[in-house]
Amino acid sequence: MTTLDLVPGSSAGSPSAAATASYDVCVVGLGYIGLPTAAIVAQRSIRVLGVDVDPRVIDAVSRGTIHIEEPGLAEQVAHAVERKLLSVARAPQPASVFLIAVPTPFKDDYEPDLKYVRSAALSVAPVLKQGDLVVLESTSPVGATEQMCEWLAEARPDLDFPRKGDTGTPDVFVAYCPERVLPGRTCIELVKNDRVIGGITPACAHRAAEFYRRFVEGDCAVTDARTAELCKLSENSFRDVNIAFANELSLVAARFEVDIWSLIRLANRHPRVSILEPGPGVGGHCIAVDPWFIVSGAPEQSRLIRTAREVNDYKPQWVLEKVRHAIAACRATQGDEPVRIAVLGLAFKPDVDDLRESPAVMIADALTREPGCDVLIAEPHIDALPAELQAPNAHLVEVDAALAMADLVVVLVKHRAFHSVDLAALHGKAIVDTKGLWQ
Repeated sequence: MTTLDLVPGSSAGSPSAAATASYDVCVVGLGYIGLPTAAIVAQRSIRVLGVDVDPRVIDAVSRGTIHIEEPGLAEQVAHAVERKLLSVARAPQPASVFLIAVPTPFKDDYEPDLKYVRSAALSVAPVLKQGDLVVLESTSPVGATEQMCEWLAEARPDLDFPRKGDTGTPDVFVAYCPERVLPGRTCIELVKNDRVIGGITPACAHRAAEFYRRFVEGDCAVTDARTAELCKLSENSFRDVNIAFANELSLVAARFEVDIWSLIRLANRHPRVSILEPGPGVGGHCIAVDPWFIVSGAPEQSRLIRTAREVNDYKPQWVLEKVRHAIAACRATQGDEPVRIAVLGLAFKPDVDDLRESPAVMIADALTREPGCDVLIAEPHIDALPAELQAPNAHLVEVDAALAMADLVVVLVKHRAFHSVDLAALHGKAIVDTKGLWQ
């Protein structure tokens, strides 16, 4: 058994004491899903150990604070740490249930990258014992849970791991259970929403369902691992395809000089039509990534899903062209003076601080490289610009200040904070509104 790297001052105690400690649940990965899950499970008086490789995350949670923005999470984490039901460490420790909630990005060729899942599985393997349950929660390509199980079996040949088709009881149960939450409502939906739980074998699925029913109030639907994996990918691909229709329709409307927002309002008066809002693209840790997992595994069968991804990936470039035309128009009237661009929003969706895969960040980054432009970024949910926007001509400012100084206003996110803007402040300014904020 490996030496455990514990956090000084955590409720786990000293390294020597903690080496023999056993938790009810060990959550590997304390990000946007792992940390809320750990806190919610702890609220059920279940002893939870949270594991993360980022020392800033460990330091924050060990003090009962959080490193991400999510309504209700700060109170839950503080309460769980105070009651000594949530501890943190840099490596897994013995537990009955292991939840793996780490990122699953894709490579440059859109192939899934399971390096973080593999690393998490290998970190868990040394402390596994008979009767334990390992659940992969990360959104993953079809077959990832079986692959994780193989990695565990290779690392622990002394334990019996399940194989598809087995009817017996393994030493270690392995299952897949993806999250299906909306950022901004994570703490509510982790409890209220139905869960799809897929096991390598039926015994694994039922063992996992027993655990989730301890804190999930929604239904726990039991199936096999591959079905659960594809279910999660299907949910996000469905959203991506529908968003792609709206985004493509916005291009068509622009071609015909038709106002897209009026068009959608009128079309949605049909009793069986519900067109979504277009935007500058698609971001986030799920919808912008997960469809590629289906495409990579079944390229000949997923032509519509691929096309939707390509439409949504193209939209930021189309927005940039619109902004560049507006920049040129500004230069035509003000000469060599720098064009000041107010960029409203960086997050991938309204009212969160999550910038992952955000098309708004991609657009803002491109604008910082436009010659003769100052980029005034208003993003009320962050305190500092991300690394890719650390440019001399990029400034994080309050929305009112950005609008007061701007020659051109580019709306990329429909934050509530932007709804109350004094429209008089927009007088005489060029506007590129990708979200219909003031429609």
